Amino acid sequence: MNRREFLVAGGGSALSAIAPGIAGPAWAQEGGRSFNRDEIVARAEALAARPYQRPERVGDPFRALGYDQYRDIQFRPERAIWSDDKRGFALELLHSGFIYDTPVDVHLVENGVEVPVRYDPSLFAFGKNELPPHPGARLFSGIRLRYPINTPGYLDEVAVFQGGSYFRSVGEGQVYGVSARGLAIDTGEPQGEEFPIFRSFWIERPIIGARTATVHALLDSPRVAGAYTFHIMPGHSTLMDVDATLFARAEIGHLGLAPLTSMYLFGSMERPRFPDYRDAVHDSDTLTVAEAGGNWVVRPLANPKTLQMSAFAANDVKGFGLQQRSVRYTDFKDLEAKYELRPSIWVAPRKGWGEGVVELVEIPSDREFNDNIVAFWRPSRVLKPGAPLHYAYALRWGRPMTESALARVKETNGGLTLDRSRQLFVVDFVAPLDVETPGGRKGADYFPDEVKPNVWASAGEVANVVGYPNRATGGYRASFELDTSGVDLSELRLALKHDDAVVSETWLYRWTA
Repeated sequence: MNRREFLVAGGGSALSAIAPGIAGPAWAQEGGRSFNRDEIVARAEALAARPYQRPERVGDPFRALGYDQYRDIQFRPERAIWSDDKRGFALELLHSGFIYDTPVDVHLVENGVEVPVRYDPSLFAFGKNELPPHPGARLFSGIRLRYPINTPGYLDEVAVFQGGSYFRSVGEGQVYGVSARGLAIDTGEPQGEEFPIFRSFWIERPIIGARTATVHALLDSPRVAGAYTFHIMPGHSTLMDVDATLFARAEIGHLGLAPLTSMYLFGSMERPRFPDYRDAVHDSDTLTVAEAGGNWVVRPLANPKTLQMSAFAANDVKGFGLQQRSVRYTDFKDLEAKYELRPSIWVAPRKGWGEGVVELVEIPSDREFNDNIVAFWRPSRVLKPGAPLHYAYALRWGRPMTESALARVKETNGGLTLDRSRQLFVVDFVAPLDVETPGGRKGADYFPDEVKPNVWASAGEVANVVGYPNRATGGYRASFELDTSGVDLSELRLALKHDDAVVSETWLYRWTA
């Protein structure tokens, strides 16, 4: 695990040692409190009715820990909750310290009763650190779930909730990459971003042989409080059903639902700026949006020289996500980071979200340790006190979505024309995965001779538009030139058409001088 993976991922036990009586009927008689999701919603509403209180931070020596020192603190695997109960899942606790300096409260739920988890230093191995014990202190920073998705009987790390409202997951055979958040507020705004936090977690004890784990969380920030429920089903792709209810303390106009955060340092378009032995460095390379009318929009990510914000009309959006479409070792040539194994993440709204846009924020970065990409759905409505917002969505962590029957954008390359007078763009398409067209065409036969590229630019002059089958890949290649004389920015759009019908995803790109 490299430094960046650790920073974002968060780097059971005899259950009675943590919450006495939890394994038996005496549990409810030893200080347990009744629990259901309505309780979390009520707590969020009550929290929003009170003035915001900034959470306490851990003090030294934990706050002063460096990266390597904090990484030395590990939860003891033999103490993992439920690991010996054949419940499928095991739960581990994460220690406060380093950048994770805001403690959280953790509760276990069984038979409708919650019991708080008590901090015990013996749950952790501290490595070379010489730290004084703090029994009974608030020193948990998050939680980690394990489940055997790769090897039967081995409990793989499948989900982590740690730091602000961040959480992440993986599918079978993958390593951590893109993250999700509970909520985004004022992302990219000049006044700065407001970062909500999960203050408390409730984890329901799974049934024997469970395939699904349920986590509840209480969110808080200066202008909003909220209740979240996550139903987590690990597998080839890990699925999460998310249910959220928000209560505003003050009006919020720039609200981001289902926010996603990732890292994009460089790909083929930025390669000349980075003297690196690798061909690409990124956790995600594409923003994809499934529009209500059936069109799929694909926007290759970029590492711009200045902050860039883009909005894509998405009323009643069917889905959106940050995808890693580069899935071969040869795309990166990095044996340690294994960027080809980073998951794609897909958001599928439940019951329609109405009017809004998908926003993309691209932040300049010169280091692969920095997450510099944010995407979320921004509702048109303003969140106001007294008018709670309830919404639900599904998250899919795994391989890129392939549900579209349209030809897929596979790769984007660019440079200058031979005379170096114009920008050159080359976009490769491939046939839909596991989708056969009504005419029965698949693979190399998917693209008939009548397919033509259709190109549009908001500024500059488009020239020399060419399209032809790519015999090397069985796909289709489209290229065009753009004269950018006197132009600082141009929004580009490319789609393949057969007669008057669009037969491909719509490729979008923002060129900047």
